[in-house]
Amino acid sequence: MPFEYTVRRSDRARRVRVTVHPEGEVEVVLPRRAREREAAAAVAELRPWIERRLAEAERLRERIAARGATVPYLGGVLSLVVEPGRTRAHRRADVLHVPGGDARPAIERWYRRMARGEVVPRLDDACGALGVEYASVRIGNQRTRWGSCSETGAMSFNWRLLLAPEDVLDYVVWHEACHLRHLDHSPRFWRLLEQHVPDYREPKAWLRRNGATLVL
Repeated sequence: MPFEYTVRRSDRARRVRVTVHPEGEVEVVLPRRAREREAAAAVAELRPWIERRLAEAERLRERIAARGATVPYLGGVLSLVVEPGRTRAHRRADVLHVPGGDARPAIERWYRRMARGEVVPRLDDACGALGVEYASVRIGNQRTRWGSCSETGAMSFNWRLLLAPEDVLDYVVWHEACHLRHLDHSPRFWRLLEQHVPDYREPKAWLRRNGATLVL
């Protein structure tokens, strides 16, 4: 049975690339000068893989739907209470009071505000222990990256890390802080990270297995 897919052309693409997004969208990225039929050929060739990924995406959506009127927060759970007329999400104890209608934009804005308060103290502690300094901190919503560190010391972290257990956030912060010493993934980088986070492999593996579930 055929399934739908979208085609996007990219000046940066050097080859045909097929992606199955968590929401179940199949996207084919074509180099600017590639022929349209190359998209259909790639989809036909990768059909078994695409079908497996679509099944995984469906299971992912079921896991997210199973949350019901709750959202995860650093390993805990917050209950959502709708209050018509409210414009901002606000937390009281383990309850997150949210606007009526589609509350996701307000909830995301709340998570973004909380993310800075959760990330910066952890980053300050890590940098203090490493004897390094950063230039700035940005809270973003990267689609595939959880954190980054530039050559200038500009740090960026994904707010969706707050949907993960606390040790996952700690791991990502330390990972990026260690890049201020070694801007690569060389053995010396991993040795430095292990020196400060001996069990880093566990949250790293958790993020690889469950990262796609970190959405509202």
